[in-house]
Amino acid sequence: MNKKKTATLLIALCAVFSSCSSGGNSGTSSVTPYVPKTRPSIPENYQRTTPTGGGIEEQYLKNGDYEVDVVTYQAASPMNKYIYYFPKELKESNKTYPVILYSTGTGVKGSTCYPLFKHWASYGFIVGANEDKNTWAGTSSDRTLSFLLRMNENNESFFYQKVDTDNIGVTGHSQGGTSVFNVLTNVSNSQMIKTGVALSPAHEALCEQLGWPYDLTKITQPILMVAGTKGSFEIETVSPIDALNTMYDKITSPKCLARKTGYEHGHTSYIADGYTTAWFMWQLQDDTNAAKAFLGDSPEIANNSLYQDQRINID
Repeated sequence: MNKKKTATLLIALCAVFSSCSSGGNSGTSSVTPYVPKTRPSIPENYQRTTPTGGGIEEQYLKNGDYEVDVVTYQAASPMNKYIYYFPKELKESNKTYPVILYSTGTGVKGSTCYPLFKHWASYGFIVGANEDKNTWAGTSSDRTLSFLLRMNENNESFFYQKVDTDNIGVTGHSQGGTSVFNVLTNVSNSQMIKTGVALSPAHEALCEQLGWPYDLTKITQPILMVAGTKGSFEIETVSPIDALNTMYDKITSPKCLARKTGYEHGHTSYIADGYTTAWFMWQLQDDTNAAKAFLGDSPEIANNSLYQDQRINID
């Protein structure tokens, strides 16, 4: 791909995310709760409007039991700001909490994805993100985790000894799905990442053309991949099914692939969130009910009529 075509594709990626919107650091946290100043890239009502085809998907699309709080910290470019959503009780509790890192798609700031972050934090997760809009390498998510780990060792931080360092996962959408592969394999904290969820990840040949390389053969952690089935941008440019199947075949760790029928690229960051949440509850909190979506002779996701092209290899 020549430079002109590459630039055109990058502009198209940014345009897709813009159009799908709904209606060294200082270490200094915001004093008041963080209120996003831009409209969300995730619809705030997505939990009410997203159809589900199974009891587990429906259950984990609803909010969990925890009240949620948020804090931000100034960060160097390109992160610019570290954002952490977390259970409100964390400030006073003596427990540790698992972590979900989020990598955004092209041109998207983490601050605009707060509906997802609030949802996951309501299940007892610390959710870390930042404002990097070019996340493919995984570096910004890696730094977001490193900063949180430093606070976990800082007795002046309310995160002090509250991070469950044995249960850390990563997810991301589109270019952020590419980031998931690199966070799992190619950053300084990769050995700490227990699992990943890649949402409409940009396929290998496209990433080679864009200069966003990753190596799926290096993945050792369990991984869920989800995509959509509608729109040429989703099914031809970013996540065509033949490419997804090739990618799936290269991964040797426990894995699951599914496409939710009838959804375009801009929807896939949230349209399967019932299963994204269930996956993290199983992988990072040992939730045996959530695991039934993916395990056994008849896992729910494999029999969900709202999905297609399901493949599961989890021993």
